[in-house]
Amino acid sequence: MSQQRPVAVSGAIWVLVAVVVTSGVTALLTLVFGDELDDAWAAGRTDLGSVEPPAFAPVAITMFVVVGVLVIVLLQFLQQGHNWARVLLSALVVLMAIATLASLRADPPMLFLALSVVGLSLDLTAAVLLWHPDTRAFTRSAPEGAGRS
Repeated sequence: MSQQRPVAVSGAIWVLVAVVVTSGVTALLTLVFGDELDDAWAAGRTDLGSVEPPAFAPVAITMFVVVGVLVIVLLQFLQQGHNWARVLLSALVVLMAIATLASLRADPPMLFLALSVVGLSLDLTAAVLLWHPDTRAFTRSAPEGAGRS
């Protein structure tokens, strides 16, 4: 494809890579600080004897792997100008933001709050870049058979 990639598309790619890296750091820290997460979750609960603390690490690792693989695959299609990849990446960013907000219900330690703020900022930035007029024009002007054999 001879079309030049706009700055907004390149920015979206880098921000989405940063989303994956942030997710990876969060998953790693969930393993390292699992006891602190359990303690933060248990603090102030009245139903502690009847409710087990959630398993944070398996969820964080699974989410990191799934999101990482999806982003890598979808970015390949976005670079080729496929509009459906832009839409799916947007949906993925929204789901990541919802998951981040949901994780805040567990009243995580300050380090995880800071990562959540960074993650939400990256999600918002990615969404803005994915729906930027230049990105939309890039994905809509790509030839229908671009990148397909």
